[in-house]
Amino acid sequence: MSRDRYVDFLRAWAIVLVVLGHWLITGLVRGPDGGITAPELLAVVPWTQWLTLGFQIMPLFFLAGGRSAVDSWSRAQAAGGTAAGWVGRRALRLLLPTAVYSGLVLLAVAICAAAGVDSGTLTLVGWAMGMQFWFLPVYLILSALTPALCEAHRRWGLRAPLAMAAAAIAADALVVTENAPYLGLLNYVLVWGVAYQLGFCWRDGLLTRHRATPVALAAGGGLAFAALVGPGPFPVSLILVTGQIPSNTNPPSAAMLAWAVAQVGLCVLIAPAVRRWLEQERVWRLVRPLGGVSMTLYLWHMVPVLVVAAAFYLTGLAPEPAFGSPSWWALRVPWLLVLGLVLTGVVRLLRPLERGLAVLFARTRPDAAPRRPWLLWLGLTAAVPALARFAVQGFAPDGRFPVLPALGLALGMSLIMLPGGTLHRGAEESTGTLEKVT
Repeated sequence: MSRDRYVDFLRAWAIVLVVLGHWLITGLVRGPDGGITAPELLAVVPWTQWLTLGFQIMPLFFLAGGRSAVDSWSRAQAAGGTAAGWVGRRALRLLLPTAVYSGLVLLAVAICAAAGVDSGTLTLVGWAMGMQFWFLPVYLILSALTPALCEAHRRWGLRAPLAMAAAAIAADALVVTENAPYLGLLNYVLVWGVAYQLGFCWRDGLLTRHRATPVALAAGGGLAFAALVGPGPFPVSLILVTGQIPSNTNPPSAAMLAWAVAQVGLCVLIAPAVRRWLEQERVWRLVRPLGGVSMTLYLWHMVPVLVVAAAFYLTGLAPEPAFGSPSWWALRVPWLLVLGLVLTGVVRLLRPLERGLAVLFARTRPDAAPRRPWLLWLGLTAAVPALARFAVQGFAPDGRFPVLPALGLALGMSLIMLPGGTLHRGAEESTGTLEKVT
């Protein structure tokens, strides 16, 4: 089956907006004592919360991921594979580059803590290095649930994501009215799972059979979002703002669900036009390379911020107009350009590492039917909470080395790699990228 260029484009577009969004809202300020702080732009300049409507693009990751997952799982089933084998390969492909990144960051944290680096600075840096990790445990859970979700799709079609959406709305109502934060954790799977499940429906033509379907999704989702953030209780920001209650992302809210549904509908509506545009080879040559480095971009895109902070802010070389002023916004252009150049260098430096990870994956990936599948499920049980802790607390909570999450990730990786096998003829190509994971 030939690859769908539009699905690859959605991934590339999403990763570019994630990177640019994080860079845009990250502003550094050098204090009188020479220390660096990062004021929260969305809180300090409230109108910028409207910008998150364009930059909150994660529904596209899950939509594209669901569409690709159902194809991959169908091929695995046809070849006699098991759920454990398929989930193990998907998990290992995602976790190998994540574990290497985490290991290097944790090593740096340990060295800095031992050297007596200021705890506040270490906490800030550790948070910046882990801010993107929320996606990883959610995607791992949805990958583990994919065989069951595919069966639900086969039986119920569009009624499956509709039921998930209803459950998410009910859970969110209890979070808002009854202050039940732990119940809200379900919405990380339910809300993003709706976009993932709609990817199944898109692949099978359920979203394109009638033109009214994507129109209804786009218009209905958009109107529901407007109602929920206008007269409704939710803020407009689709990125977490400290102290903002309720939040649209922590946990994902009914407003986030509405925005995700609207994005799915819009993406399906414009698909024919964008596919025609992508048939131009000069356009495709610009889009295609991003897929091959997407996991690297996603994991490493905050490293350039540290490099620029050390080179220009700690040294006092960077001009520092008032935070959020017109001059500050004008300097966002060179800020983004410099960060882009540094990230390009980082990606090139990491190419040998990516090739090594591809070889390691080929040697250790689980067989189609591993003999000890319980090791995989136990490994995921250890790795998922560890990644969630990094996402919430960063790599240096209170300036300390995170012993338990580090051990959890190491244990999880070890257990997932134990039921390894060899790369068989016709097996999925391994690149270690987010493009291949989704």
